[in-house]
Amino acid sequence: MAHRLSRRELFPVLPRILPTKVTCVVTHIDGEILGLADTGSIAVPGRTIREGFRQLGLAQKPAARSAPAYSRFVNRRIGRALAAVCWALGLSPNAVTVLSAAFTFSAIALLALAPLGWPLGLAVGTGLLVGYALDSADGQVARLTGRSSPAGEWLDHVIDAAKASALPLALTVGLYRNGAVAELWLLVPIAASVVNAVLFFSMILTEQLRRQYSRVPVADHALTRATSRGWLRSVLVLPMDYGFLCLSFLLLGVLPAFLVLYTAIVVATAAFLLLAAGKWFSELRTVEVRA
Repeated sequence: MAHRLSRRELFPVLPRILPTKVTCVVTHIDGEILGLADTGSIAVPGRTIREGFRQLGLAQKPAARSAPAYSRFVNRRIGRALAAVCWALGLSPNAVTVLSAAFTFSAIALLALAPLGWPLGLAVGTGLLVGYALDSADGQVARLTGRSSPAGEWLDHVIDAAKASALPLALTVGLYRNGAVAELWLLVPIAASVVNAVLFFSMILTEQLRRQYSRVPVADHALTRATSRGWLRSVLVLPMDYGFLCLSFLLLGVLPAFLVLYTAIVVATAAFLLLAAGKWFSELRTVEVRA
């Protein structure tokens, strides 16, 4: 005869190893166990992509209307679709973060090592865009599963910091290895690696200091708060959009056009950094006086 045992009855010392409630059928005759069959599956029972979409609609935090256009209107939606798929498959938020890193750094490695041309542009651009969408999905999976953690946030930020500098440095190596441009052009991605690192760190530090002194976080500050003209600002800050940067690599097959666009992106980002840094410093000086 068959007797159904719950997961906790069958695995009393490993209650947290299996991610789902597994029902097993144990067949025995006169007390001797003859077979063990798992009636569950690797995917989480009852989880579907459609249900993931529905629950994300309830758990989703509102998008910042001042976010750059690609991140706000395109990447967030793609990330939501991927989050629903990852949730249905039972992937943890950290697993999605690692998957994002795999796509991103594979594309970065190709950029440094492969010959320039349309195939490279397509591979690098696609890899970076998929990685960026998964970077949006990990946070949505965390909210959907209620598994947000300081460790997960740390992992996400460390990977973001690494790719911010690794991407322009890989471009520098790729351009140099292929002998595709005059050496003066190599200063552009080198400058981008410095600008990206400083911008990323200053944004994180400013937000932490604002939280420490009970100020409004960077994302919700008066400069970027949601307004009726939020869509306009989203378009205006498009050159600072990481998704737009990813799209630009699709032009590697037409190197002069890519170099012009990439240089414009770097100049715009550097200008934004200078303006924002001055504003953030002035704001924090006010906090210091009032402390």
